[in-house]
Amino acid sequence: MMDTKKATMIGLVAVVLWSSIVGLIRSVSEHLGATGGAAMMYSVASVFLLLSVGRVKLSEFPRRYLVWGSVLFVTYELCLALSIGYANNARQAIEVGMVNYLWPTFTIVAAILFNRQKTNWLIVPGFLVSIVGICWVLGGEQGFDPAGMLDNVRDNPLSYGLAFAGAVIWAGYCTVTARIAGGKNGVTLFFMLVAITLWIEYALQGGGHMDFSGSAIVYLLLAAAAMGFGYGAWNVGILHGNVTVLAGASYFIPVLSAALSTMLLRAPLSLAFWQGAAMVCGGAILCWLATRAKK
Repeated sequence: MMDTKKATMIGLVAVVLWSSIVGLIRSVSEHLGATGGAAMMYSVASVFLLLSVGRVKLSEFPRRYLVWGSVLFVTYELCLALSIGYANNARQAIEVGMVNYLWPTFTIVAAILFNRQKTNWLIVPGFLVSIVGICWVLGGEQGFDPAGMLDNVRDNPLSYGLAFAGAVIWAGYCTVTARIAGGKNGVTLFFMLVAITLWIEYALQGGGHMDFSGSAIVYLLLAAAAMGFGYGAWNVGILHGNVTVLAGASYFIPVLSAALSTMLLRAPLSLAFWQGAAMVCGGAILCWLATRAKK
């Protein structure tokens, strides 16, 4: 059994890698297309995982974990990659990524509801602040603006809907994995299934042009490395490390991700956006503090 502290440190590496994913996925999709680019990313990431994590031995995995883990992981990855790829512009891609980063808050709520995680009254304001933060982000320059938020979502309901669904699904994946994985790490298999699913979708859509320029290849390799190694590290963390510490660290991903994305995509963000991002982080931290309730 891996040492808990070592596993937790490995999981923290995922937090850093994930912070770059939104900008990298968007950069790849601009060169290779939303579906084709995602299929390429998960294919290359699968190779990285095979080299680092190793081959998959299905006989060693609990059957329930293979079924539920596969379904939840593949569905989430489709939601994440396509929500960013289908965004109308770079600014919208960053906003969509911010919606996806509701998953830390949802993960804590799921742990409370289904894994009997101890909590206290801070969970209520924490959850509400996170939701208000997303509304603040989607309100545009005006901050909390319900009419502006609805107009923003109506502009691309598919991307925003996929991002929100992904946040809920990933929280479910983390909760289910902790209970039924039996200490096994199926991320390599899951990535291969995501790649196969995306290639099937790409073929059904009739394919599409891919611009394999030098910059496209660099972005592809960086995105695949961040995703593959990030999820590999995260699975090690949640299976063998301190899940509460990892969840707490992950709450800072939204702000770090926005900072890296605005540099990668050259998309300036308003003060209202940063205020909303800070609320998402703050609300998630309150939820984390709520789980520190004494037994």
